[in-house]
Amino acid sequence: MGAIAVAAGAQWKPFLSPKSDRLGFLSQSHPKNPSNFNPRTLIITSSSASSIRGFELNEIQKSCKKWVWKGQYSINYFVSDSQSSSTSISRPPLLLVHGFGASIPHWRRNIPVLSENYTVYAIDLLGFGASDKPKGFSYTMESWAQLILDFLQEVVQKPTVLVGNSIGSLACVIAASEESTEALVQGLVLLNCSGGMNNKAVVDDWRIKLLLPLLLLIDFLLKQRVIASAIFERAKKRETLRDILLSVYGNKESVDEELVEIIRGPANDEGALEAFVSIVTGPPGPNPVTLMPSISMPVLVLWGDQDPFTPLDGPVGKYFSSLPSKLSNVTLSVLEGVGHCPHDDKPDLVHNNLLPWLSHISSQ
Repeated sequence: MGAIAVAAGAQWKPFLSPKSDRLGFLSQSHPKNPSNFNPRTLIITSSSASSIRGFELNEIQKSCKKWVWKGQYSINYFVSDSQSSSTSISRPPLLLVHGFGASIPHWRRNIPVLSENYTVYAIDLLGFGASDKPKGFSYTMESWAQLILDFLQEVVQKPTVLVGNSIGSLACVIAASEESTEALVQGLVLLNCSGGMNNKAVVDDWRIKLLLPLLLLIDFLLKQRVIASAIFERAKKRETLRDILLSVYGNKESVDEELVEIIRGPANDEGALEAFVSIVTGPPGPNPVTLMPSISMPVLVLWGDQDPFTPLDGPVGKYFSSLPSKLSNVTLSVLEGVGHCPHDDKPDLVHNNLLPWLSHISSQ
């Protein structure tokens, strides 16, 4: 998502809180009848505050399971079987992959709806949520992509639709771009895909160029443990997290105490500081612009038009906005009044776009 490491995943935000331009991109609307769904149609809608009831935080936490990755790392995951066994047999399972600073409960408003007709998995990436946060581990986008592929092969064991937000989206893109993944990945849903593991990736954006000296200074400071600890402690304060979340959500009503706790809780775990520093100061990883042309499976791109991290008028946003005219397998939905985390910001709006697309690719 872009949320605690939000707190430095927008590395400068706790200090400067810059506001990017928030441009209205398009203003059409689409029919709500799924039978009219066109896989090449640009879908844009608006929505009021969501009325969806999600799972309680403790419901999800109590239902999670553990899987050991590479024989040494404990990975936390959740699985919700479809409520309709007749439809789930013919439909692919879904794997939900959270963004920066988030975890499985960030999907609490989506799992109940999606699991009506699909088997839904969600995973805590290494370094986040209730998964291990090993000291000395060098976090990279490639390692998370491999984690996803290994989870599909060892746990899910069926062709799966990957649904990711922010860096979770990018990890899914990297996983799907591997030559040997056709038997594992059936489709991609990208929610405000990140341009890299941290903000240093998008060097073509004037906002990043302007702040690059500051980002490099913060990298240097974060490598000093005393300073890093002080920054991290400030970043994970409830009031700091709430301010950050309010700045990246279009629907302010979605920013409640439960959301703050979802982001804050894992930040208190042993190894969380080291993960934070490694991710913020590490290499940004592969750029989605270079990877997308190699992906031939169906792709749904959902983009909140009020995202300050990967705005529509930035290089990554512009690239993904142009994809439907270049790649026949890509469908784009620009979501009005939505920020960096569409699935939690306005889940009903996401479901209105996602469910018809899933139904369409399931029938192919």
